[in-house]
Amino acid sequence: MAIAFATTLMTTACKQRGKQEKMRFINDVANRFTPVKNQGHGGTCWIHAMLSTIETDRIMQGDSVNLSPAFVARRMFEEQYRRHVLTAGASPISDRGTALDALRLIEAYGLVPFDSYTKSPDPCQPLPATSVLARKTCMIASKAINGRMPPKKYERMLSSMLDESLGDLPLRVFMLGAEYTPQEFARSVCRSRDYVALTSFTHHPFGEYVDLEVPDNVRHNLFYNIRIEKMADMVRKTVKSGRGVCWEGDISEPGFSFRKGVATLPPGAGKPTQEQRQNAFYSRTTTDDHCMAIVGLAHDVDGCRYFIMKNSWGTDNPYHGLMYMSEDYFMMKTIAVVLQLR
Repeated sequence: MAIAFATTLMTTACKQRGKQEKMRFINDVANRFTPVKNQGHGGTCWIHAMLSTIETDRIMQGDSVNLSPAFVARRMFEEQYRRHVLTAGASPISDRGTALDALRLIEAYGLVPFDSYTKSPDPCQPLPATSVLARKTCMIASKAINGRMPPKKYERMLSSMLDESLGDLPLRVFMLGAEYTPQEFARSVCRSRDYVALTSFTHHPFGEYVDLEVPDNVRHNLFYNIRIEKMADMVRKTVKSGRGVCWEGDISEPGFSFRKGVATLPPGAGKPTQEQRQNAFYSRTTTDDHCMAIVGLAHDVDGCRYFIMKNSWGTDNPYHGLMYMSEDYFMMKTIAVVLQLR
């Protein structure tokens, strides 16, 4: 399926500040997506990537929505505050997580459109530093722990801090002439049971759901373990059907460059094997670093295949915030993907 693709039209809400040399790609599949956002200083890529995946899925169904990462982040901090106090500090407060955590938060607390909960209508305006918000949330929780107080004692202080940083929470959502609660709106755009998380490592049996041992999986989410070739094939089929995919993996390689807009393995590295993936995971050279949404497929002038990734670092690169990840990089450096099976 060949589809014309113009990233300049899809991200006109943000203006590129600098021009770098572009590699030449031919886009084979280009699914629609909402404007590229900027997660700012913090670790909420998993929220941005999962919401981007849902947005592309909804656009495919003719229901265009632009969702608020700040709303999910706020609900996360409120929940973590309560758990941190009730466990006397044993439960962590952090802005990091997995795409499955985003789906769970959406199911528990709902969703709102981007325009309903944002400090700035410009999607390229960075989100307030969520790493700082995590520290402030922890400081407030410590007051309750040290004073042996219930969580409610300092909830007003927490709300004031989050209101100042992220904005006042909307009680209702108004969209296309209809009124929703955040929970009702979430059910209208996303059902967590429609998504499955896939991983590919040999220290667990293939064909089973496994508790993936990565630092961000603090809630012990389960991932279905399959061979990497099958995963790549499922991702390609999902993208060709017009749906989004949430990617989670390693970006610590020299060949990963947001400035250039590409992610490639070193020349001559060869096609990665399942054994090489496993060894890199064991040696911590493949780590759980970042999440992005997959919105298309492409190839370069030499015929090498690429996935088109929607990042959440703003638009200041040659592809206006998108990146081209080689299939070999995907095969070697993917930790997990989340996608719809239907």
